[in-house]
Amino acid sequence: MIELELTTTGAHRIRFAISPLEEALGAVQVILGLRGHPAYLPWLDGARRTAAELPIDGLRRVLSARQYITDFLSPPPEGPETTAGLQLTAIRRTPPAQVAAELAMVDADLSELPAEPAQARDQLADEMATVWSELVEPHWPRMRAALTEDIAYRSRRLAEGGIGLALNELSPRVRLSGDSLLIESLGRAKGRLDERGLLLIPCTFAWPRVGVMLLEPWQPALLYPARGVARLWSPEPKPDSRLAAVLGRSKAALLLALDEPASTTALAAWLGLAPGTVSEHLTALRDVGILTAARTGHQVRYRRSDLGEALLAGIR
Repeated sequence: MIELELTTTGAHRIRFAISPLEEALGAVQVILGLRGHPAYLPWLDGARRTAAELPIDGLRRVLSARQYITDFLSPPPEGPETTAGLQLTAIRRTPPAQVAAELAMVDADLSELPAEPAQARDQLADEMATVWSELVEPHWPRMRAALTEDIAYRSRRLAEGGIGLALNELSPRVRLSGDSLLIESLGRAKGRLDERGLLLIPCTFAWPRVGVMLLEPWQPALLYPARGVARLWSPEPKPDSRLAAVLGRSKAALLLALDEPASTTALAAWLGLAPGTVSEHLTALRDVGILTAARTGHQVRYRRSDLGEALLAGIR
């Protein structure tokens, strides 16, 4: 069990971010069989074949560890807009002493890695870049859309019910007890959030785990399974032919996809359509009362209206 004391200052500095390289780490762990979810299977079939040809032996060894797999390989992102390129640059700038200290904590056989920490760091950075470009980047628009939708949902819950509601819903392995955040873990640790606060990072490849980053000098962070993973690699919804005949295939698919409120960007990524096309269709559906729209922060999110729900119910 990991216990984090939420100080007054730390509790008021909880924010969300997206970590592209955390997805790269998770992808390799899924391939190694250390993480799993039925939703990954459509991705996993091709990813295994691709990964078998990649020169990532050092990374495979590090990520085979059961308890600790380093922090420097997924530097905490600054926010939702952090790119893989920025994180890869941060890896290559990690001081050799920090690299050596973290690799020494990894519970796996790393004897094949270079003994010199800087060389080991650079090799692992190159391998992370390969994993990102070959296994994750081709799917990133859909993954990023799912992560963005998760953050929007959690932010709404934080606004509606405060920190307790937001944290208790992250995962069954995470709960707020008084002034302490308790996280189920194989290891045991106690910490205290300082003025840096806590970074909450949703991950599509996290299932069924949560992760905690407490090692200095990194920003304290909690990595949790993102919502919406089940639909991430699902086939495009097939609308009823009768509905498609009335609305058109794309509008019918959009109506079917809106089981939960979603933004234009997310819907475009899920359905493989141009954002401009999706925006046009959503506006048309809203204008006739089939959808409603509400602004959340910088995004407009659409949902089925009562009329839209009745329309679907009538053909199901």
